[in-house]
Amino acid sequence: MNYKFVILFFSFFLLVGCNQLNQQEKKIVFNTEQKYKNTGFALVYSDKLKKNKKISKKIDNRSLSIFHKSIKKNSFVKITNPNNQKSVIAEVISNNVKFSNFYNSVITNRIADELSLNLNEPYIDLVLISNSTTFIAKKAKTFDEEKKVAEKAPVDGIKIDNLGVDKNKKKKVKSQNFLYSIKIADFYHEESAKNMVKRINNETNLKNSTIKKLSKTKYRVLLGPFNDIKNLEKSFNEIKSLNFENLEILKDV
Repeated sequence: MNYKFVILFFSFFLLVGCNQLNQQEKKIVFNTEQKYKNTGFALVYSDKLKKNKKISKKIDNRSLSIFHKSIKKNSFVKITNPNNQKSVIAEVISNNVKFSNFYNSVITNRIADELSLNLNEPYIDLVLISNSTTFIAKKAKTFDEEKKVAEKAPVDGIKIDNLGVDKNKKKKVKSQNFLYSIKIADFYHEESAKNMVKRINNETNLKNSTIKKLSKTKYRVLLGPFNDIKNLEKSFNEIKSLNFENLEILKDV
């Protein structure tokens, strides 16, 4: 019997099998879907913003649509107002629109109305929803139906009525202090968090970074707090120069 031939034969199949396993492992890695979420300020669209070149593209203010810089076009997101827990499902219709990095998205007046957002402080939670879920399938159908109605309605014709509430009575809105911090990142080790603070101090003019211990294995690096939106936006744009992927703005931390 030719033993060399047998050894070569089994060696060949062993290599092929390992190669297939490696390819399967690569497929698993590439097919993994990470759920995107961000908490921060939205930019509520107006034609004035477009005229002043604060945004590069128009959006239909009657629609449940948004602009986003990193989420794929035609994806759906759930947007929530943390102050009252009202939420809507919206569609990302473009991810190549230019607007300030301070804002996590551009939303329409209709979305702002649905969420009862404070236009001077349009703070939202934004979460990407997987298109494979039955939840988004049902919401997408509703979205398409509402879109058809909105397209036929005049811009000023969309009103959100709260049935069961006396229209003669005005709701009392509690005035809240403006207090926000920028979340840089969460770390497993405290030493890693300290090194991040050192980097911020060395590479920027920002000196108000702190470490918050959330648990024995979770240390959060924050910048702030800030009590006005101008300083918040200025600091956000400066820390963004360090190329952090998903900075968030947290309230009352």
